[in-house]
Amino acid sequence: MEYIKSGYSVYYLKYHIVWVCKYRRRILNPGVCEYLRKLFPKLLRSMPGVSIETIGFDGDHLHALMIIPPKYSVASIMGQLKSQSASQLRKKYPWLKDVYWKENIVWSPGYFVSSVGVDEETIKHYVSHQGDQDSGQLRLQL
Repeated sequence: MEYIKSGYSVYYLKYHIVWVCKYRRRILNPGVCEYLRKLFPKLLRSMPGVSIETIGFDGDHLHALMIIPPKYSVASIMGQLKSQSASQLRKKYPWLKDVYWKENIVWSPGYFVSSVGVDEETIKHYVSHQGDQDSGQLRLQL
C-alpha cells in the first residue's frame, strides 16, 4: 500500500466504480472496450492526480478501480468522464445512433461507488495506539 503525498495532505483514496450502459444495452464489444482503455487516460489528463488502476468490461457495464485525490469530488469526476466518453463514443461509433436513437447518451445516469482502503481493524488499532508511537505513523503495520 502506497500513500500519496500532495502539498497539504497525505491520502490513500481508491474507489471501486461501476457504470452501466443506458437501458443495459450490450454495446461494450471488444473494439469499444479497447477504445475506452485508450480514451480514459486522455480524458484524465485534465484532472491531475486522478487515475484508473484497472478496468474491466462486461457487455453492458464496466468496473474500474480509480484513485481520486481529496480535492475532487467523486461525483464531479464521474460526471466529466461519463459525459466526455459518451460524446467521444458517439463520434467514433456512428452505429450508437441506432442503439440510442432518440437520445444523445450512452451511460445510465447513476453509478456505484465504494471506497477501497485499509481494513477497519487496522484503523482501529492505529487510532487506539496513537499515544504509543511518536514516529513512523504514516506507515501502518499490516
